[in-house]
Amino acid sequence: MSLRGLEALLRPKSIAVVSASDTPGRAGNLMMRNLLDGGFSGPVLPVTPKYPAVCGVLSYPSVAALPVTPDLAVVCTHGRRNVDLLTALGERGCKTAIVLSAPATQFDDLRACAQRFGMRLLGPNSLGLLAPWQGLNASFSPVPIHRGKLAFISQSAAVSNTVLDWAQQRAIGFSYFIALGDSIDIDVDDMLDFLARDGKTSAILLHLEHLSDARRFLSAARGAARNKPILVIKSGRTIQAQRLLNYPPGRDAAYDAAIQRAGLLRVRDTHELFSAVETLSHMRPLRGERLMIISNGIAPAALALDELLRRHGRLAAPDDATLAALAHALPATLTPGNPLDLADDATPERYRAALSALMGSKDFDALLIIHAPSAAAPSSETAREVIATLADAARSGPVTLLTNWSGEYSSQQARRLFTEAGLPTYRTPEGAVTAFMHMAEYRRNQRQLMETPALPAGLTVDAAHVHQMIREALDQGVTRLETHEVRPIVEAYGIKTLPTWIAADSDDAVRLSEGLGYPVALKLRSADIAHKSDVQGVMLALRNAAEVAQAASAMLERAAVTYPAARIEGIGIYTSGRRLKSNSR
Repeated sequence: MSLRGLEALLRPKSIAVVSASDTPGRAGNLMMRNLLDGGFSGPVLPVTPKYPAVCGVLSYPSVAALPVTPDLAVVCTHGRRNVDLLTALGERGCKTAIVLSAPATQFDDLRACAQRFGMRLLGPNSLGLLAPWQGLNASFSPVPIHRGKLAFISQSAAVSNTVLDWAQQRAIGFSYFIALGDSIDIDVDDMLDFLARDGKTSAILLHLEHLSDARRFLSAARGAARNKPILVIKSGRTIQAQRLLNYPPGRDAAYDAAIQRAGLLRVRDTHELFSAVETLSHMRPLRGERLMIISNGIAPAALALDELLRRHGRLAAPDDATLAALAHALPATLTPGNPLDLADDATPERYRAALSALMGSKDFDALLIIHAPSAAAPSSETAREVIATLADAARSGPVTLLTNWSGEYSSQQARRLFTEAGLPTYRTPEGAVTAFMHMAEYRRNQRQLMETPALPAGLTVDAAHVHQMIREALDQGVTRLETHEVRPIVEAYGIKTLPTWIAADSDDAVRLSEGLGYPVALKLRSADIAHKSDVQGVMLALRNAAEVAQAASAMLERAAVTYPAARIEGIGIYTSGRRLKSNSR
């Protein structure tokens, strides 16, 4: 894909607003106002035959009448006119266009029109884009945006608006904020290729619902992730959500593996996404994964420790010299350790003493400071003391720090002070640890990205046979393989599998199980029932003939009731015991 086309989209020198309007509330009016209010320095050219001027800017009756050829055009018209207007823009030589709204039935025509003229399209059904370093707000967003080093790419206008609103409150800025919409031309991989080279972007956040070309995405993601952190939130972890989003179910584990292998980091939900934004905006890169925890109460420290261990994080182990320094700096009633409990009467001065004793230590890689509301340690005063102490310590070397000032009413100003000081801050101990583990997992994924997978010595591969089996299945319209059909494929690559036997009914299942030896597992075989869990089609650890007979009969009966038209091919029997020589397949 041409990066020159993306240059015209993301760094345009002139913009046309097609179907601009002087009527408040219309799309063409909102787009004009956002472009003018954003401070774009190039010409903004309204195109409409209805008004002599729009928002005080001289308008032009048609695309052909424009005095200059725009780099970017924003098409704000009713969907039925999209193709005609895009054709006029292509004939004029416009390089890129944002199509704000179009029905799905029009997608092929829009794509063909763009390809005919070598144009690049963003959308349709896109919120638009914001590029604050260019003073560009070519979007429907009512929220202003700050300049920053994060780029955000989303396939959802609703998620985009939510993140913009949250970021505005936290004064977090962006280099680019791009809503892809239906991505009939410009897609995630194009954006990653561009942003990987962009000097204003230090990290990239992705919200994904689907991928139209997984191979291109992974190639672009691996290239970009070598230079910049990329965090991903992907909708559709559950089968039900995948059905709601109308894409094939059962692929989430594959997405997980691909995202990890590409050196990206996946976050679970929007809460984690917001924590990730906070982390990438302010947190220093990790030199290791050992965390030191300081708190003015043992309970918040325990919550942080639980979350750290649940996520397989590492707790730092201070050496004797560090413990002695802490013992010297703190009251004798406190026991040095990690987590370090400063007690609920900890004053700002006690926080300073503990931090000063830890500065310069090589026993930890990151420091989490927790503060619960306390009359002895006022939130804002303690925050100022911590900020001043760290500023003094920074002269002798950087400190990777996270802060958790809990509470709402008493801690809002304190968290604002940390944000203004460029230090990451979170509302809960668990949120702070989640942010730390984001960076730790990202660090691991980056190491994995640089590794070349090694094949085991002596591995035998019969790829030609595998390709033939897959081609035969595809020729028959089969896109999902049952367990027994997968077995010869994995065995062709030297991977051992447990043997499988097929029973026609419950009596056959008992006979085979008796010959195999218990315990056994049963799984319904039916290409028409994609999710066997719908009929409890998998039963494990069956230990005698009665259990097998009952499980097999019930399984077949549930399938017949729930899916009366489904073809039932039998019941698979699995065991880790000795292999039966007959009737196995």
